[in-house]
Amino acid sequence: MATETNQETGKLEFFLDVPFPSSGEATVALRSLSPDREPRRGGISKRLSVSGSTLSVRWSADEARVLRVSVNSFLDHLSLVVETMELFGPPVDL
Repeated sequence: MATETNQETGKLEFFLDVPFPSSGEATVALRSLSPDREPRRGGISKRLSVSGSTLSVRWSADEARVLRVSVNSFLDHLSLVVETMELFGPPVDL
């Protein structure tokens, strides 16, 4: 987890890496969380990706308040995804 200001753009950036037990579970989390778009179009962007069994999220925002709201909302959704995966078990290959 890291927050920094991009010297070129002046935007705040926040980086979060979430390890999962397997790449399958990281992919399930990515697919579950990707459809959620930011409610406000301007001022913030979020990119999700998976590398191995790690889900990586990168935010870029104009204002700290907007960044905080987006990260908090994402963490709430991530918590729900993780709890659901724990209840139903690891993904099954079809």
